[in-house]
Amino acid sequence: MSEPGRQQQEFSREPMTAEEIQAANVGSAPKLDGQVALVEYDPRWPGIFEREAAAIRARLSGPGCRIEHVGSTSVQGLPAKPVVDMLLIVPDSADEAAYLPVLEGLGFDLVIREPGWYEHRVLRKYDLGPSADAANLHVLSDGCPEVDRMLLFRDRLRSDAADRTLYAETKRSLAEQTWEYLQNYADAKTEVVERILARAGQGT
Repeated sequence: MSEPGRQQQEFSREPMTAEEIQAANVGSAPKLDGQVALVEYDPRWPGIFEREAAAIRARLSGPGCRIEHVGSTSVQGLPAKPVVDMLLIVPDSADEAAYLPVLEGLGFDLVIREPGWYEHRVLRKYDLGPSADAANLHVLSDGCPEVDRMLLFRDRLRSDAADRTLYAETKRSLAEQTWEYLQNYADAKTEVVERILARAGQGT
C-alpha cells in the first residue's frame, strides 16, 4: 500500500511509513504491536474461497471480471494467517459504484483505498467459519501489472518446493518479531518475494 501519487516499480513497493498506512486505510488503521499469529495450512481454506467467490460471480460478471484465490491460503502446505486472500479483477477498480454496493450486500466492507497505487482497493469480511477469521478481497483493474505479479507468485509457490519452503521459513521467522502494523510484517517479506518472482520470471 502506498500514498496517493507515489510512483512504484512494477514488481516492488517501498516499505510504508506509519503515515502512509494510516492514509491508505478507510478509518483508523488497527495496530498490531506484537507478533503475527500464523497457523498451519488448513485444507478447508479453498472451500471458503470457492463459496465466497461463487456468491460474487453470481452478481458481478462480464468482460474483464474474474476472481482468483491468492496469498498463502491458496498454496497447499504454507503457514498463513487464518485470512483468505481473494483477488477480484474488474474493468476499472477506481469505479467503486460498479462493484462496491454489490460487495457490501455480500457482507464485505471497504477498508483500504489506494488511488496512487493501481487504484487498489481492499474489502474485508468476517465470520467465515472455524478455519478462517476473515477474507481480504483485493480489487484491481483488468490489465494491471500487479495482477500478473500476484498470480505469478502464487503459481511459483504452488509448483516449486524449494521456494515454497523458503517463503514458509521467512514467514515463520518474521512472525516471531514484534511489529507496529501488520503492513510492516508484509513489507519485511519483500526481499524474499522479489527473489522468488525473479526466478519465476526467468523460469529457473
